[in-house]
Amino acid sequence: MLQTTSTERRAAGGDRPRSDASVKMRPTETAMTRDQAWNLLNEYTKSESLLKHALAVEAAMRHYAAHLGENVEAWGITGLIHDFDYERWPNPPDHTREGAIVLRERGVEEEIVGAILSHADWNQGEYPRDRPIRKALFAVDELCGFVTAVAYVRPEKLTGMTASSVKKKMKQKSFAAAVKREDIEKGAELLGLPLDEHIDHVIAAMQTVSSELGFG
Repeated sequence: MLQTTSTERRAAGGDRPRSDASVKMRPTETAMTRDQAWNLLNEYTKSESLLKHALAVEAAMRHYAAHLGENVEAWGITGLIHDFDYERWPNPPDHTREGAIVLRERGVEEEIVGAILSHADWNQGEYPRDRPIRKALFAVDELCGFVTAVAYVRPEKLTGMTASSVKKKMKQKSFAAAVKREDIEKGAELLGLPLDEHIDHVIAAMQTVSSELGFG
């Protein structure tokens, strides 16, 4: 299938993310089902680690949606497909922006598209983390990756994991060095939670999909 490049899309005015003011938000609805989201993710993503990360973030988003009284399905789908375009377009600003084009073509709700755009720093001008779904996605993204890394080095994996064990690993700069500790801390602040409580929420969420994540 013939695909336009990022340069061509920008020349046509299609690569720049739409501002929030130009769309009507529908936060309690979603045109995409979970099955459709999973199929889209697998269409664009082949890496097992990325697929597992998507499942972890989905679980964390569903957990927080239930905790905060938000739309569990919409939040879960947002987490599941937040990085669906990463393998094809890994570099900024194409990552998230190219994905947003695909999502809009498929009729995905702007609340979901905007949340996905907001988790990338290069979209902050038009998609700030100024509402619960956006704050939560940013807050759980890096933390899910870090909790996964901690689980891999524990004999019990996710079982019995506590915030203190995660924070201990956070202090080791050489451990999972690619994970931004400052983003984990900022995420807790965005949610208005102590770091320990935020970590406990994410651990609890990921424990519900332990088998899917490969932890038995």
